[in-house]
Order: sequence, then structure tokens, then C-alpha cells
Amino acid sequence: MAVDVLVIGAGISGLGAAYHLQAECPGKSYAILEAREKLGGTWDLFRYPGIRSDSDMYTFGYSFKPWTHPKSIADGPSIRAYLEETARESGIDGHICYQHRAIKAAWSSEDALWTIEVERGPGRESVLYRCRFLYLCAGYYNYAHGHSPEFAGSGRFDGRIVHPQQWTDDIDYAGKRVVVIGSGATAVTLVPELARTAAHVTMLQRSPTYLLSRPAQDRLANLLRRFLPGKLAYAINRWKYVFQVLLFFKLARSWPSLTKWLLIAMARAELDPGYDVATHFTPRYNPWQQRVCLVPDSDFFQAIKSGKASVVTDQIISFTEKGIALESGNSLEADLIVTATGLELQMLGGLELTVDGRRADISRCLQYKGMMFSGIPNLASCFGYTNASWTLKSDLSSEYLCRLLKFMDQSGFRQCTPKLVDPAMETEPFVDFSSGYFERAAARLPRQGSRRPWKLQQNYVLDIVTLRFGKVNDGTMAFT
Repeated sequence: MAVDVLVIGAGISGLGAAYHLQAECPGKSYAILEAREKLGGTWDLFRYPGIRSDSDMYTFGYSFKPWTHPKSIADGPSIRAYLEETARESGIDGHICYQHRAIKAAWSSEDALWTIEVERGPGRESVLYRCRFLYLCAGYYNYAHGHSPEFAGSGRFDGRIVHPQQWTDDIDYAGKRVVVIGSGATAVTLVPELARTAAHVTMLQRSPTYLLSRPAQDRLANLLRRFLPGKLAYAINRWKYVFQVLLFFKLARSWPSLTKWLLIAMARAELDPGYDVATHFTPRYNPWQQRVCLVPDSDFFQAIKSGKASVVTDQIISFTEKGIALESGNSLEADLIVTATGLELQMLGGLELTVDGRRADISRCLQYKGMMFSGIPNLASCFGYTNASWTLKSDLSSEYLCRLLKFMDQSGFRQCTPKLVDPAMETEPFVDFSSGYFERAAARLPRQGSRRPWKLQQNYVLDIVTLRFGKVNDGTMAFT
């Protein structure tokens, strides 16, 4: 099968890409390859209790489809329904090839074509797809399994051990003692939800994370939607959140000590007097060196205040038959242990690339405009923001892709390749972020340059200028 554009992944990025291709490049043929049996990506894969967005839905939702649910911090099923509705309304669902896993992609400059080796169906039948442009929207982590450190003695534990990425409906935690290992967004989401029916939930962390409590519903946003046309209300709410996040990030980077004091003070105000905030809610890093975890309606803090949940900051020595032995000499008894220990980062959906017969290693490339790679033709990869909603960047990336395709058609070009014209330019890590999943994968990631267009801006307003209005033929992209 041959198409103009082949999109890999039918999650939030891939569906958004399809919408933009239909709307802005109606003459282009496209298909979406989805490895799983359903669309939705993250929002179909993760089924653990309480799964929700960690960004507001006015920016996490698409620019072209207003979010109309009362909750601005939405649960997983609501987001999945939103994506399904988007695909159905726009006819995108008819372009999705399910159980099609892209394995290898080979570029030929002579033919100006990508040839993609695909495993189809449960029998993994090998089929080939060809396309003029390859757009990778497969997310940034391994869907097969999460990051699971090896804990000494884990085989001795009498209960069940589960990673949230492999959560199934048969996991019973009602009336049981649960230990959740981790302190990131997944753990902070799980704890209050499990605590509703568990005997007790303990969040065991090596070090604290910054938490920020926000209302699950935005009263002003809901009020605007009642009295203004839907699209206008959505646009106002969207830009309100965009500027809130930009200002918060700017404050954190410009005055880290002040921001740290404010976040810790807000956490202290959520808890009972005398709670050991210094130990359990004072991170060792500055705000926004890792993501700040949202707590809707203070549910995490309320679970602690009620006595249904607790936080322990300690190191694991080993698992035991009854639970976990800690470095402090204490132990935690458990019937169920949930290892919310993070993701395994995987770029390009694990796809192997070759360009004119030579293996293309993105760890040796520089990222271009946050979506392409030096020396690799006719390929883009969607990667959202680390300091704001993923979809803000995915929307802009898809818009830019459409601009690029139209420019190539108008100019008679078949191939476009970001070229590094100054090999002496200083380079930096792919992202300025200290989260564990980035640090573990640093050697496999592309790098960024010290100036545009090789610099990853992590700023929605600046990216609008660059991707929506900047020159396509910018002197760095080589066209043939």
C-alpha cells in the first residue's frame, strides 16, 4: 500500500495529525498504523484506578475540538471518549489500520520514498507500506512494559506485585493493605483512588515530588461556556491556561527559591498542623526540573488527613513474605504492591531507520524545530512539551507538517532534510529535565543545539511564531 503520508500511532497525536492533514492538505492520501486493537494510545492502554490527565483539558484538548466536559482535569474514560468522538466525527477512524506494528523504515533518495516493514494482525504477517512522508506519533515510551527496577526478594512476597501499566480488572484491593512505590503523577493519582476501599494505602517514596492542588472544575471556564459561543469560550479558556502555565514556569526558572517556598507552603496548608512536610513534601530539586504533579480537589491530601493513606520516605532493602523491609529498619506490611516506578522511554515507537542503506541513529542527530532530525529526510516525530500540555505542541507540529508539504508541492520538491551547516555549534541534552525516565535514556536521545532552529524552545508562544508563521525555507532545511 502506498500513501502520501503515513502516520504511526492512533493516540492523541496521531488523530490530531490526521485531522490537520484532512483539513489543510485535502489532496494528500494518508493512513494511520496502530499497533494495538483500539485507538487512544495512552488513554486506552492505562486502566489503573483514577487514571486522569495531569494537565488541564483546555490545553490538553485539541485546538479544533472544544472540550465541553465540566471537569478541567479529566478522568481517563472521558478523554478516551473525547478521542473516539473526534475520530468518528471527522471520518478519521476509516483511515486507521489496527494491529499494524511498524518495525523498520527504509528511505530511498532515488525514489524519494519510505518503505515501512509492518507486522499485521495476531499472526504478525509481514506487509510493506510506502509513503512520501513518515510522521511518527507513537508517543515517547514503551507500550509493552514500564520501568520496573529489580527489587531484592521480590519473588518471596506472598501477595501480588503489579506495575500500573499492566493493571487489569481482576486486581482486588478492597479491604487490603496496599503499598504504592513511587512519588510521581501515577502514584499521586493512585493513592486517593485506592484509599476509597483499601484498608490502608502507603505511598513509599525515595524522595518527594512537588504537588499543586487545583480544583477539578474551573468555575469561570464553565460560566464562560454557558454565556458565550462554544468556540469563543474554549479559546478564552485555552489561552488563560496557556499564560498561567507560561508564567508559572517562568517564575520557577527565574525565582526557584521563591517558587519552592510557595509550593511547599501550599502543601503544608493542605495537611494537619505538625505534619513532617520537610521530610515528605520538600523535594531535593527546584520546581520544574521535573513535572509538578496536579492534585485535583486536594484528593491526595484529603486521603492522608483522613488516615486512609500515608507517606513514607525511605529506601527499600528488600521485599519480604509480608511486605517491604526498609533501610531505616522499619518495614511495611502489604497484601498488594504497586510499582509506580515510571516509564521506559522509547523514541520513534522503537522503529529502526535506514537512510539510503545506512542505519540512522537519532542519538547522533540534532532535533530540528522539536520535530525533525538532522540528516533524516521526510520524517517528523511528534514530541510534546515537558512543561505544558502535550497537545499544544502536537497541534503545532501537525500544522507545520502541512505547511511543509504544501511548500514542497508548490516548489516541485520531493525531499526535505534538516542540514546542520555549523558542525562546531555547541550541543545540549535533548531536554532540560531531570526526570528519571529521561536520565535513563539520555544516551539514546537526540541532542539539541544552542540556537534556533536546533534549540528546543519549550515555549508555546515562541513555537507559534516559528512553526505557524516562520519561514519553511529557512536556510537550514535542504530541499531537492
